[in-house]
Amino acid sequence: MIYHGSCHCGRIAFDVEGDLGQVMSCNCSICRRKGALMWFVPRQQLRLLTPEADMSTYTFNKHVIQHHFCPTCGMHPFGEGRDPAGNAMAAVNVRCLDDVDLDTLTVKHFDGRAL
Repeated sequence: MIYHGSCHCGRIAFDVEGDLGQVMSCNCSICRRKGALMWFVPRQQLRLLTPEADMSTYTFNKHVIQHHFCPTCGMHPFGEGRDPAGNAMAAVNVRCLDDVDLDTLTVKHFDGRAL
């Protein structure tokens, strides 16, 4: 299935393809504050519909995840990084996807504070 997502103001828009069923809630210092529910997909399954220059990026700690956000509205629609095998991945904030019933998703809790 293809899902459409964006930041609040629409400056960052994207499509992402995959089977959405399980998402991750992380308690690290940034995810806890954002309140994101993350869905991990191979990076090639996310297609940015707006110029890459329209988003800002924040990294912290080990600087391995690029947390993308909109400089206009402040939303964090997705991030990018690599899985343990070195594959490029996108971490999509499902709260930024259109027409997704969050109550139907399985939420896996991840202890990001322990890292």
